[in-house]
Amino acid sequence: MTEQPKDWDKELANIDRAMARQPAATSGSAVPAAQPVPRRRFIALAWLWTVLALVLGVGLLLWPYDKNCGIRLIFFLGAALITIVMALLGAFASWAHRQGVALLLSLLVIIWAGILSTREILPRAGYAKEARAWTCPAPAPAPTPAPTSAQ
Repeated sequence: MTEQPKDWDKELANIDRAMARQPAATSGSAVPAAQPVPRRRFIALAWLWTVLALVLGVGLLLWPYDKNCGIRLIFFLGAALITIVMALLGAFASWAHRQGVALLLSLLVIIWAGILSTREILPRAGYAKEARAWTCPAPAPAPTPAPTSAQ
Protein backbone atom coordinates (compact mmCIF):
# COMPACT_ATOMS: atom_id res chain seq x y z
CA MET A 1 0.00 0.00 0.00
CA THR A 2 1.71 3.10 -1.17
CA GLU A 3 -0.02 6.29 -0.31
CA GLN A 4 0.90 9.58 -1.87
CA PRO A 5 2.08 12.25 0.62
CA LYS A 6 -0.56 14.86 1.32
CA ASP A 7 -0.13 18.45 0.35
CA TRP A 8 -0.87 20.09 3.69
CA ASP A 9 -1.15 23.56 2.21
CA LYS A 10 -4.09 22.39 0.08
CA GLU A 11 -5.66 20.55 3.02
CA LEU A 12 -5.44 23.64 5.24
CA ALA A 13 -6.82 25.82 2.44
CA ASN A 14 -9.81 23.46 2.12
CA ILE A 15 -10.40 23.68 5.88
CA ASP A 16 -10.21 27.49 5.74
CA ARG A 17 -12.77 27.57 2.90
CA ALA A 18 -15.11 25.23 4.80
CA MET A 19 -14.89 27.43 7.87
CA ALA A 20 -15.55 30.57 5.82
CA ARG A 21 -18.76 29.04 4.36
CA GLN A 22 -20.27 28.46 7.79
CA PRO A 23 -22.55 31.23 9.05
CA ALA A 24 -21.27 33.36 11.90
CA ALA A 25 -23.16 33.02 15.18
CA THR A 26 -25.34 36.04 15.89
CA SER A 27 -26.70 37.17 19.20
CA GLY A 28 -30.20 36.02 18.23
CA SER A 29 -29.12 32.50 17.29
CA ALA A 30 -29.84 29.42 19.36
CA VAL A 31 -26.17 28.93 20.23
CA PRO A 32 -24.81 31.95 22.13
CA ALA A 33 -21.28 33.11 21.41
CA ALA A 34 -18.81 32.44 24.22
CA GLN A 35 -17.76 35.55 26.08
CA PRO A 36 -14.00 35.95 26.53
CA VAL A 37 -12.89 35.59 30.12
CA PRO A 38 -11.17 38.71 31.45
CA ARG A 39 -7.89 36.92 32.24
CA ARG A 40 -6.04 40.06 33.31
CA ARG A 41 -8.52 40.63 36.13
CA PHE A 42 -7.88 37.16 37.57
CA ILE A 43 -4.12 37.57 37.30
CA ALA A 44 -4.36 40.92 39.10
CA LEU A 45 -6.48 39.31 41.79
CA ALA A 46 -3.90 36.55 42.27
CA TRP A 47 -1.19 39.16 42.68
CA LEU A 48 -3.38 41.17 45.05
CA TRP A 49 -3.77 38.18 47.36
CA THR A 50 -0.09 37.39 47.13
CA VAL A 51 1.02 40.95 47.92
CA LEU A 52 -1.50 41.16 50.77
CA ALA A 53 -0.12 37.92 52.21
CA LEU A 54 3.43 39.29 51.89
CA VAL A 55 2.49 42.48 53.74
CA LEU A 56 0.79 40.47 56.49
CA GLY A 57 3.82 38.17 56.73
CA VAL A 58 6.11 41.15 57.24
CA GLY A 59 3.60 42.48 59.77
CA LEU A 60 3.91 39.24 61.74
CA LEU A 61 7.67 39.69 61.84
CA LEU A 62 7.33 43.27 63.07
CA TRP A 63 4.46 42.53 65.50
CA PRO A 64 4.57 45.49 67.93
CA TYR A 65 2.83 43.89 70.91
CA ASP A 66 3.87 41.35 73.49
CA LYS A 67 2.58 37.90 72.49
CA ASN A 68 3.45 35.87 75.57
CA CYS A 69 -0.07 35.13 76.75
CA GLY A 70 -3.70 36.09 76.80
CA ILE A 71 -5.65 38.07 74.26
CA ARG A 72 -2.55 39.45 72.57
CA LEU A 73 -1.41 35.90 71.82
CA ILE A 74 -4.85 35.11 70.38
CA PHE A 75 -4.67 38.22 68.17
CA PHE A 76 -1.20 37.21 66.94
CA LEU A 77 -2.35 33.68 66.12
CA GLY A 78 -5.45 35.10 64.40
CA ALA A 79 -3.26 37.38 62.29
CA ALA A 80 -1.08 34.39 61.40
CA LEU A 81 -4.17 32.43 60.37
CA ILE A 82 -5.41 35.30 58.19
CA THR A 83 -1.96 35.51 56.61
CA ILE A 84 -2.01 31.79 55.81
CA VAL A 85 -5.52 32.05 54.32
CA MET A 86 -4.53 35.01 52.11
CA ALA A 87 -1.40 33.17 50.98
CA LEU A 88 -3.47 30.07 50.19
CA LEU A 89 -5.85 32.16 48.09
CA GLY A 90 -2.89 33.69 46.29
CA ALA A 91 -1.31 30.27 45.76
CA PHE A 92 -4.46 28.72 44.30
CA ALA A 93 -5.15 31.70 42.06
CA SER A 94 -1.57 31.93 40.84
CA TRP A 95 -1.48 28.18 40.19
CA ALA A 96 -4.67 28.40 38.13
CA HIS A 97 -3.33 31.29 36.05
CA ARG A 98 0.26 30.07 35.70
CA GLN A 99 1.92 32.85 37.69
CA GLY A 100 5.08 31.14 38.93
CA VAL A 101 6.60 34.00 40.91
CA ALA A 102 3.33 34.71 42.71
CA LEU A 103 2.97 31.01 43.53
CA LEU A 104 6.49 30.84 44.94
CA LEU A 105 5.97 33.94 47.07
CA SER A 106 2.64 32.62 48.36
CA LEU A 107 4.19 29.31 49.34
CA LEU A 108 7.03 31.08 51.13
CA VAL A 109 4.54 33.19 53.08
CA ILE A 110 2.59 30.05 54.05
CA ILE A 111 5.78 28.47 55.39
CA TRP A 112 6.83 31.69 57.13
CA ALA A 113 3.49 32.25 58.89
CA GLY A 114 3.37 28.57 59.81
CA ILE A 115 6.81 28.75 61.43
CA LEU A 116 5.95 31.92 63.38
CA SER A 117 2.69 30.48 64.68
CA THR A 118 4.30 27.12 65.47
CA ARG A 119 6.92 28.91 67.59
CA GLU A 120 4.09 30.22 69.76
CA ILE A 121 1.87 27.12 69.81
CA LEU A 122 4.33 24.30 70.50
CA PRO A 123 5.63 25.53 73.90
CA ARG A 124 2.02 25.85 75.05
CA ALA A 125 1.08 22.40 73.77
CA GLY A 126 3.90 20.67 75.67
CA TYR A 127 6.22 19.98 72.73
CA ALA A 128 9.11 22.14 73.86
CA LYS A 129 11.63 22.19 76.70
CA GLU A 130 10.20 25.45 77.98
CA ALA A 131 6.53 25.26 78.91
CA ARG A 132 4.39 28.37 78.56
CA ALA A 133 0.83 29.11 79.55
CA TRP A 134 -1.97 30.22 77.23
CA THR A 135 -3.38 32.63 79.81
CA CYS A 136 -1.54 35.31 81.69
CA PRO A 137 -1.04 34.87 85.42
CA ALA A 138 -3.27 36.93 87.65
CA PRO A 139 -1.64 40.13 88.81
CA ALA A 140 -0.49 40.20 92.41
CA PRO A 141 -2.79 42.16 94.69
CA ALA A 142 -1.60 45.64 95.50
CA PRO A 143 -0.10 45.92 98.97
CA THR A 144 -2.25 47.84 101.41
CA PRO A 145 -0.50 50.52 103.38
CA ALA A 146 -0.09 49.79 107.07
CA PRO A 147 -2.20 52.03 109.30
CA THR A 148 -0.22 54.61 111.16
CA SER A 149 -0.95 55.25 114.79
CA ALA A 150 -1.69 58.82 115.75
CA GLN A 151 0.05 60.06 118.89
